Amino acid sequence: MSPKTFPVSRRAFLQRCAALAAASGLPAWWVERELSAADVPPALRSANDRPGILLVGCGGMGRGDAQNASRFGEVIAVCDVDAGHVEAAAKQFTRDGKAPAQFRDFRQALAHPGVDAVINATPDHWHTLINLAAVRAGKDVYSEKPLTLTIDEGRRLVRAVREKRAVLQTGTQQRSDNRFRLACELVRNGRLGRLQQVTVYLPAGLRAGPFAPSPVPAGLDWDFYLGQAPKVEYVKERCHTTFRYWLDYSGGTITDWGAHHNDIARWALGQDGPLTVTGKVLAEPIPGGYTAISEYEVTYTWSGGVRQVVRTTTDDNIFGGVVNKDGQRHGIRFEGTEGWLWVTRGDIEASREEILSTPLPAGAERLEASADHMGNFFACVRSRRDPIAHVEIGHRSASVCHLATIALQLRRPLTWDSAREEFTGEGAAEANAHVARAMRPPYDYGFIG
Repeated sequence: MSPKTFPVSRRAFLQRCAALAAASGLPAWWVERELSAADVPPALRSANDRPGILLVGCGGMGRGDAQNASRFGEVIAVCDVDAGHVEAAAKQFTRDGKAPAQFRDFRQALAHPGVDAVINATPDHWHTLINLAAVRAGKDVYSEKPLTLTIDEGRRLVRAVREKRAVLQTGTQQRSDNRFRLACELVRNGRLGRLQQVTVYLPAGLRAGPFAPSPVPAGLDWDFYLGQAPKVEYVKERCHTTFRYWLDYSGGTITDWGAHHNDIARWALGQDGPLTVTGKVLAEPIPGGYTAISEYEVTYTWSGGVRQVVRTTTDDNIFGGVVNKDGQRHGIRFEGTEGWLWVTRGDIEASREEILSTPLPAGAERLEASADHMGNFFACVRSRRDPIAHVEIGHRSASVCHLATIALQLRRPLTWDSAREEFTGEGAAEANAHVARAMRPPYDYGFIG
């Protein structure tokens, strides 16, 4: 007998709901609704029902993703341009004396027998080529965020995923968090009245330099690491964890934490993209140092006149800190004519208690639900349905972040046509030149055939 059909008294069920609500800080009506609607995860039919997983990008995030994925499949191959990372991943995922196959080139790894799904946890500038190669090879993909380095990459990836009927989950796991979904449903259903402003607070990036070149570490293929980005001498700050603070490989915190929080803002708004974007640089990069803007303020206007402001705060611990030196946590604040709502990881608050405590009516708009982001991906690998953060979602939410990096570089107001995915009006020609980037041969689209 499954847990869903096991006889439980209404009183016991409500007691469980009350306990979970008290522990989680979520309203009791929401917890009751979620538990009532919860599905029992489908059991694996046999040991052979576990997909073979290839991990590409074996740093800390990649190994964490693969460990999470190992609940649903077997890690049978690992790949990285850094031999030390490959060896660490192979050791971590050795089971019963059998180690996963080790690769330095993802193209060879994709041809390894038994690979069904790919975990892509490489630096941002490698996401698209690897994802394209994977779906063309008939694999499903769980890709770390942001999904792309440029808007044009996203358009190409959407076409490929749909043509190949692949399953692609973007690693914006806040889509599988109850608090964020509750906030979005409340906003969508007018609980705050007419929505007026969304404020997204992000950690500031790193601002340091200049940095001196040094010898390439043994075991690292530096040219392969650089990939499509310009050829430069090895600088340790360009590699691994701090890659995201260089525009060659990423966009700073606007495409890092911003990929998470701007995705939730877009989910609540229910729109593909903003109408205008303006960027204000609050701290200039240091010559010879990190090139992504570390402190900034970006303002979007959306259809209906909703204003979205993205501001950086000075973070004590950018690699996971929650409370900033100036007292502002990173997260999202929604403001309407009838109150405000604040949500971040582990917390949801409102200007009035009844904003959260009053149940939504029976006919209220409901958003897709997932309580396990990696589990949702593997469930969709089996069902062939779209996951909760499918390719279009990943592309459109990444595009919101890319618009900010373009506006910050050009330092002028820009108008965006989200349907045609191009800039219009004054400054459009200059801005549209940033929708795609030149790719250094041979690491262009021809690299994957």
